[in-house]
Amino acid sequence: MKISVQMYSVRQALAADFPGTVQRLCDLGFDTAEPFGLVEFRDDLVRARERFDITFPSAHQSFLGDVDFDEVLEAANAVGVTYLVDPFWEPADWQDPARVRDLAGRLNARAEQAAEAGIRVGYHNHHFELAAQLDSRSALELFAEHLAPRVVLEIDTYWAVVGGADITTLLATLGERVKLVHLKDGDLAQDPAGQLPVGAGRMPLEETLTAAAGVEYGVIEFDEYDGDVFEGLEASLRRLRAEA
Repeated sequence: MKISVQMYSVRQALAADFPGTVQRLCDLGFDTAEPFGLVEFRDDLVRARERFDITFPSAHQSFLGDVDFDEVLEAANAVGVTYLVDPFWEPADWQDPARVRDLAGRLNARAEQAAEAGIRVGYHNHHFELAAQLDSRSALELFAEHLAPRVVLEIDTYWAVVGGADITTLLATLGERVKLVHLKDGDLAQDPAGQLPVGAGRMPLEETLTAAAGVEYGVIEFDEYDGDVFEGLEASLRRLRAEA
């Protein structure tokens, strides 16, 4: 598993100094990162890729709604993205099986468009897709059953556990469709303020890493962090390297 970092973790620093923040991530030891707001930050990311020893194989960008998908794909190609991941869909729609199937169909259609550009699309979960139980399984599992083979999933292991999932069982059930995981830790509350460096909270780290052994990218992320987020990222990276 290649270790990456979700740039949303350092969003405030990026807003103040984009290239300087990318340099700091490189100095911590990251040579792979996952941007957010791909279209918005397209030009900054292209320049960062040219200037620093860093790549952006995956990225978060909303595209399941009414957007210019050609613009999204152009940005993805310019930045060097392989896995284009929609990071969020409305919680209410995960309560209805018909809406879940419709959303899967929408993602499948995007996958066909993206294939021509050599890009694979996917979805990233929060807790509510696992908390919603439909026909004796989670809404996320129902969603996965209706996805085309080319579509990938990026499982946020922390939010999956917050949503009530057994992470080893979930990853085994979803199988090879999971190409990326988000790795984080904390108190397992829905309030992200209690998030901690990887290995410092209540997440079953060893079991998670074992279950995710075949995943291509493990992405460290803090939704929020009560402290110096760069120190939190460094501690997380250090722990994951020790577990490797």
